[in-house]
Amino acid sequence: MFYVTLFVCFLASIILTPLVKKAAFFIGAVDSPNNRKVHAKVMPRAGGLAIFISFLIGFWVLHPESPYTVPILLGSAIIIMTGLLDDIYELSPKVKLAGQIAAALCVVVFGGIQVHFINLPFDGRLELGWFSIPLTVLWVLAITNAINLIDGLDGLAAGVSSIVLFTIAAMAFIMGNVLVMAIAGVVLAGTLGFLFYNFHPAKIFMGDTGALFLGFIISVLSLLGFKNVTLFSLVVPVIILGVPISDTIFAIIRRILHKQPLSAPDKSHLHHCFLRLGYSHRTTVLIIYAMSAVFGIAAILFSTSTLWGSLFIIAVLTLGIELVVEGVGLVGQNYRPVLNAIRKPNK
Repeated sequence: MFYVTLFVCFLASIILTPLVKKAAFFIGAVDSPNNRKVHAKVMPRAGGLAIFISFLIGFWVLHPESPYTVPILLGSAIIIMTGLLDDIYELSPKVKLAGQIAAALCVVVFGGIQVHFINLPFDGRLELGWFSIPLTVLWVLAITNAINLIDGLDGLAAGVSSIVLFTIAAMAFIMGNVLVMAIAGVVLAGTLGFLFYNFHPAKIFMGDTGALFLGFIISVLSLLGFKNVTLFSLVVPVIILGVPISDTIFAIIRRILHKQPLSAPDKSHLHHCFLRLGYSHRTTVLIIYAMSAVFGIAAILFSTSTLWGSLFIIAVLTLGIELVVEGVGLVGQNYRPVLNAIRKPNK
């Protein structure tokens, strides 16, 4: 039944996406080219509606029994409406943030999906108390916007989200978490169906409707799958989301160093850097897919490793991230402390 449902969601997304494309032109949900965009013609967006509707179909078929289902559906509806209105009218950052906060509060306060404590090594326990609500809301907002930030090339956000969802579903299967596996599975199926039209050259963009929804669902699933765990296991969702989180963190660092507002858009994200190095649109997307897959594999290995094995994986990932950041100029062309330190002894 589960695999049949996944196929139904995949097929529904393939059928719905062309219909959503026509509707996007009708309601004015289009993306016009400018100096920050890589496309050269007006493109329909709000393609995330196809993913969302296929998700609802899968939810209806599977009908998972859980106290979290209603809050997740309500929060998803709010985030979809926020993204759709932004795709049509281009909402101000404050209004868009208000919609994201409302969606987050649905699952955190109404749904009770919170990280209440963290188990520390040597039988310690860190109680978060009232901090659990703002910290959990902050996590939802951070991941939601991290997925939105990487939505800059054809198929990039959809592909990276698919890899993340597959990793979460695989780990949920290993841990026996049926709810997380079911939700991750149906969203993954719908996203893959949409990717059929969104991979380069894209026929439709997912828009904020899709990027915010995928970010929201991924953030909630990571909370359901990995909350109230050990200190080192808490790193697992961060590793799974390594690509969007790293891109977001270094975007913040870059803007602070250049004394720009944190909300200021630029053309220095990870995908922009690869394009500047001469890689094609398609190759850039595939490279970032590969990077996301490496993080997914690392997360699975991390969760099954010993303490020293986990520390080794973190060290290798940290060094790898830093080398990529310096190599592609993610912070700036002159930021190369590790590479310069390596080259000096060689000279």
